Order: sequence, then C-alpha cells, then structure tokens
Amino acid sequence: MTSDRNRDRTTQSPEFGGFGSNLITLFLILLLIGSLVPRPSVRNQISYSQFLDRVEAGLVERAEVGSDSIAFTLKPQGEEEAGQTFITVPVASDTDLTDLLRQHNVEFSGIPPQRGGGFGALLQWLLPALFFIGLWLWIFSRAQQAGGGAAPLAFGKSRARIYSEGSTGVTFNDVAGVDEAKEELQELVSFLKDAEKYTRLGAKIPKGVLLVGPPGTGKTLLARAIAGEAGVPFFSISGAEFIELFVGVGASRVRDLFEQAKRQAPCIVFIDELDALGKSRANVGSPMGGHDEREQTLNQLLAELDGFDPNSGVILLAATNRPEVLDPALLRPGRFNRQVLVDRPERTGRLAILEVHARGVKLAPDIDLSKIAARTPGFAGADLANLINEAALLAARKDRAVVEMADFGEALERILAGLEKKSRILNEQEQKTVAYHEVGHAIVGTLMPGLGTVEKISVVPRGAAALGYTLQLPEEDRFLVGEDEIRGRLAMLMGGRAAEELAFHKVSTGASDDIQKATDLAERYVTLYGMSQKLGPVAFEKSQQSFLEGYVNPRRSVSPKVAEDIDLEVKQLLDSAHQVALSVLALNRSLLDNTAQLLLQREVLEGTDLKQELGRTRAPADLEPWLQTGQLSIEPNLSRSLAIPNSTRPRVESR
Repeated sequence: MTSDRNRDRTTQSPEFGGFGSNLITLFLILLLIGSLVPRPSVRNQISYSQFLDRVEAGLVERAEVGSDSIAFTLKPQGEEEAGQTFITVPVASDTDLTDLLRQHNVEFSGIPPQRGGGFGALLQWLLPALFFIGLWLWIFSRAQQAGGGAAPLAFGKSRARIYSEGSTGVTFNDVAGVDEAKEELQELVSFLKDAEKYTRLGAKIPKGVLLVGPPGTGKTLLARAIAGEAGVPFFSISGAEFIELFVGVGASRVRDLFEQAKRQAPCIVFIDELDALGKSRANVGSPMGGHDEREQTLNQLLAELDGFDPNSGVILLAATNRPEVLDPALLRPGRFNRQVLVDRPERTGRLAILEVHARGVKLAPDIDLSKIAARTPGFAGADLANLINEAALLAARKDRAVVEMADFGEALERILAGLEKKSRILNEQEQKTVAYHEVGHAIVGTLMPGLGTVEKISVVPRGAAALGYTLQLPEEDRFLVGEDEIRGRLAMLMGGRAAEELAFHKVSTGASDDIQKATDLAERYVTLYGMSQKLGPVAFEKSQQSFLEGYVNPRRSVSPKVAEDIDLEVKQLLDSAHQVALSVLALNRSLLDNTAQLLLQREVLEGTDLKQELGRTRAPADLEPWLQTGQLSIEPNLSRSLAIPNSTRPRVESR
C-alpha cells in the first residue's frame, strides 16, 4: 500500500481543489461588483419622433444629450406626464437638434462619461471566461479527488505508483518456476541491502535490468518481489503512460520520475511494457528524422539512464515480451546492462507454480499436481493460475466441497478448446462428418512420432468454430523438433480431410483450419528451417528485424525461379502428407468406421475405451521410410484409387 507521504507527491489534489474554490469566490465578488455598476434606465423610453413633437409643442423643460441617448424632462404644466423623465435614442443624421432646442427655450447639456463604464465592459468580457475556467478547475479537482489521478495541470509530472519501503506484498516465496531468473536477480537485492560489499571491490551494479519473456511468465511479479525482498521504495509505471498527444510531455514525465527516484535512493524504478516506449527509431517520422512524442520520450530516457551517477542506488527494471522491437541504443551496456530471460517453466517449474497458486484452494485428497504439471507443457505461470481458478469455479458451480481431478480435466479442455456450445445442434450428416474427421486425426496422430498421446475425441462443439476436437497432449517438454516429426504433424493435420474423402468420397469446409496450419508449417519447413532437400539449408524468410526496418514482404528478394521452387516444394510436401494419411486410414478402414460409429453413440471417447480402440492401429510398411527421407513410394493418386464398394459406403445426403 502506498504511504501518505508518497501519495501526496503524485496526487496534489488539495492544492488544486483550493485554487478552484478561490476562483469561484473571486467570480462571485466580480459578479457583485458588476451588478453595482450604474446602467442607464430603460424605463419611459419613447421614439425620437415623439421627442421632437414634444419639443416643438414646448413641453420639454430640459434635456441631456448624449451620443447614444437623450434624457429629457417635461415641464410641470398639469399634464399627466409632467415632471417625468423620458429617454430616446437620437438619429445620427439629425444635425439641427441643438438649433431646435434653442428655438423652443429648452435647457440642454451633454451627458458626461460614466465612471466605471470601461470597467463594466471589461467585466462583461471577463466574467464568462472566469466562470468557465473556475468551473473547469473545480470539475477536474473533484474528479481527481475521486479517482486519485494526477492534478489537471500536472501534465509533465510522473504518474508512477510508489510503494514505500518495498510494501508490494510480494516476495520471492510467491514466485515459482523461474529459479534461474530469481538467482540472477538476487544480486540486485543484495546490492540494495549492502552496497558496500560491492563498492569496496570497485564493482558497479547494473544500471538497468531488462526482463524478457513471453506474456504471463511472471516478469511483473518478479519486479515486485525484488522490491519486497530489498525493502526499498518501488516506483511502478507502464511504458504507455509516458506517451501523450503533446510533444515533450512524456520527456517531462521521465525527468520527474528519475528526480523523485534519486531523492529516495536506493530504490527501484520499474517500467512495464517497455516496447510501448522504446521501439526502434528506424524509419520513424520524416526522412530527415523523426520528432514525435514517443521518440522525444525515448531520447530523454536514454539520457537519464546514461546520466546516472555511479552507484547512485537507482536501479531501473523493465519488462517486455517483444525485445526484438527495442531500439539498439536502449540495449547497449551502460543502459540496460543485463537481460534476464523469464521463460515458460518446465515440468518441475510448473509443479512449483501450481503449488503456489493452490495454497488457498481446497483440493481433494486424490489431487496429483504432478500429473497436472505433466499435462500442461507450454503453459506459463498466468495460464496455470487460470487453470486452478477455472477448476475451482467449476467445482463451486457443481456445489462441491473440494476441487476434484475431474474439475481440472474439464478446466484444461475449456482453456485449450473453448466452452461447450450445447446450443449448437448438428444434423445427422454433419455429426457423421465431424466424427470421421476427428477419428481420422486420432488414428493418424497415434502413429506419428513426437505428437504425444491422444487423450480424448469429442464431437461436442466447443469454442467459436470447433464442431469437434481431438485432444492430444505431449508426453514431455520438447525444445527441438526433427524433420520426421514435422512430416508426421503434417500427416496428422491432413488426417481429418483424408477420413472424409475415404468415408464420403468428398470433402467439406471442416478441414479449412487444418489446411491453413499445415500450409504454414510446410512453408516454414522450406523457407525458415531449411529442411528441403532440393533448396537446401537456405533461409528464404526474413528475420523479425527486417519487419522493423519497414519491409512488408516476409520473404527475401528471390528470383521467380526460386519462388516457384519454394511453392512447388510446399505443394509436394503437403501432397505427400495427404497421401500418407490416406494410406494409414485405408489400412485401418474398419477401425475408422467402428470408432466413428462408437463416437457418434457416446459423443466423447477417452480413457481406457479410447486406448483400446487406437491400440489396434496398424502402420503401413512405407510409413517409416517417408518419415525419415520424405520420399513417397505409394501411389500418387491414392485418393482416387481407394474406391469404396457401394455396399459399405455410408449413405449421405447432399449438403
């Protein structure tokens, strides 16, 4: 929780609230003064012609002639209007008025300029402006008091949230699964606690440490844990909070942030989502150089980082999941001296994260978190926290006293495949198509290396577009993938379409997502991984840095012949994977039909029943040579030659 002393530095609401009240008081005083300014009476106003008639009739006793009005008094002659004063507006073209007044013995004089008339006119101009200014300041001060934001005129002030004495509520005990990163960052904690240990040897602590890793891996949590362990003030701000419409505001906020930090050193300044602020300046703005707000803010940050006094005790932490887009000047030694990778956890790390997040959850005695960790490869810390929360919500929805293993299984499916769409009702033909499609994936995937175990097949629609799904979980963490495994994955992706061809002799739109994934994987196989035997180990796809420099085309500049060869290689790879899938399913045709019929009856196949069905899968003799070499020896037009007799072909209505 932020201390009162630090909170007062960022809000400044009392000062602006009092200033707005003073302006309103001043406005009321000026309004009162303006009301006291004499104004000409508009009572008894008559036309100019009536005034001339009374003069010519000898009824006017005296007159006061001004440039814009004439005030006159009638003679006391017993008339009903005698002794009253009237006002009229003169006609500018009448130059004989004075002669007329002399001729009828009317006493006349000029109207002296009114004192305070200019001040009254000034008030008429100032009062509306002062009113709206006072109202604007009052509204903003009230909004600021309610929301705790910065004062309305403090555009250039830092908006960082300050946690005094490291009161972030997080320590290293609350962070799991990133042991290497914690060990690397422990040095910062040690320096903040005992700087003399390093300075007496001439060592200098890094001025900036950049936490790099995929989203949800715990970079922000690590930064808060460092402040909690060291017990020093912690300034937290997002990179997007520096950027404003007006050029120079962000740079002013950077200066103010570091000025506050130096006054409270030793301390930690944490900038989250640094890529919002520190993107590369290449090709930004005009050809002569950019001058936008983000670039000016980045320039000020670079100056502040490189301008620190040695061992000043201010350490800058930053986090990003896109290090490739950062400006090179920001990453050089002397600014961000060290980059710490916060990667997705391995199996042991996932188990530790699950144990941390399960502390406050009531688990059943049979819960085995190690099994859950084994079934969640590739999950980040945020994903695992969400998994536990989803399981707890499902258990609460079913009015259970504890969270059971089945709740974790269902929660995992919801995360991977989406929510069940029970309202999406398929007709009989669509159900058959989906059943054969998913069983085709499962049979082909069972024989392919490196794809894990098929855990579940379902024809229950899930998510936005999935009419069914095959859940295949890896058995272990993998960091490298062989070319045979890529070919096997391509064949598995084609298994759904191949099953539809064999069962119905036509295809549907259900394989569109599989074809898209297979095409992308095959193109990376050729252009990025360099696994094509014809084109060799050549990278035809550009690096991420090329996109930062303004290139839109993902491929390098190649000749038309090479581009044609790439397309042909991708096409040949997909065709061979398709033929292999057809070969596998043709050999296991009875298994395909029986499993599809069983799936249609139960809607879901998993556990022992699924293992028994898929355990009878047979592999073609030429499958292993294709996985190893990519050379296909089976008939090239297998999809047309594998005709099914009419007696065994399912009867399908046209869609």
